Amino acid sequence: MATLLHSPGTCTFPASYSRRLPRRKATMAFSASTDEILLAKSDLLSLISDQERGVKTETDPLRRSQIIKAIDALAVLGKDMVTTGSSLSATWRLLWTTEKEQLFIIKNANFFGTETGDVLQVIDVERRLLNNVITFPPDGVFFVRSTIDIVSRQRVNFKFTSAVLRGKNWEFPLPPYGQGWFETVYLDDEIRVVKDIRNDYLVVDRAPYNWKE
Repeated sequence: MATLLHSPGTCTFPASYSRRLPRRKATMAFSASTDEILLAKSDLLSLISDQERGVKTETDPLRRSQIIKAIDALAVLGKDMVTTGSSLSATWRLLWTTEKEQLFIIKNANFFGTETGDVLQVIDVERRLLNNVITFPPDGVFFVRSTIDIVSRQRVNFKFTSAVLRGKNWEFPLPPYGQGWFETVYLDDEIRVVKDIRNDYLVVDRAPYNWKE
């Protein structure tokens, strides 16, 4: 799942979503108009722009309902997209989520004397790898390694293989835990929208950098 940070815990949405990294387009086999897509995308990004990656949404059921409705509208426009090709490979940065575990860490990192930085999904389709990453600037990071399998034009299965909590001069390995699937219901050169096995939602953008272990 990612920050959005110029300062920890702050999500900013520039007027233009142009990025510095090369772009690869998702394959689309339908003719939804560009205007329809841009309007639905703009609506979603506007709804999540002040939600602190989903923290505020937890106590605002009306906004949550509006956001999910906007996601569903974008998913309809993207229903014939192929979103599991090479365009899925990227360092994806969290903009908004309903995932309780991620939101708990975002809200409570200060109890451990730190703040949550970028929250990322790092996907490599060719190598069949996925890393879920939570950063704690300047030196901390928690990440979970997974393998992935492409099972359809929008669905990816994953299986956790290991987890690591790492500081500046130390590292603590954790056992892997679980497996599941996610569907990328919309993908373009700037953002990606996801539903998963637990009926959670995720909106991410392409980070302006590539995260490496």
